[in-house]
Amino acid sequence: MDRGMTIADMLGQSGVLSLLGMGVVFGFLVILVIAVAVTGKIIQSLGDKNAGSPKPSAGTGGAARTTAVAAAISAAVAEYRKTGN
Repeated sequence: MDRGMTIADMLGQSGVLSLLGMGVVFGFLVILVIAVAVTGKIIQSLGDKNAGSPKPSAGTGGAARTTAVAAAISAAVAEYRKTGN
């Protein structure tokens, strides 16, 4: 009578299957790390092309814009109070 696989056979097969699964996951992670590293290098090389151009200063434009907005709001409130609507 053939009773199928023994416990030792099943444990051996499950061990092989586990190692195969871990190998596949490890291989995928290695490929993923390489792809991220290559993408980072590409992005850095594309970013270096724009490094020579001067960037606008955020400090001066923001203050002037805030003052203009405050003046517009003040004028609108004064007009509202004058007309009574």
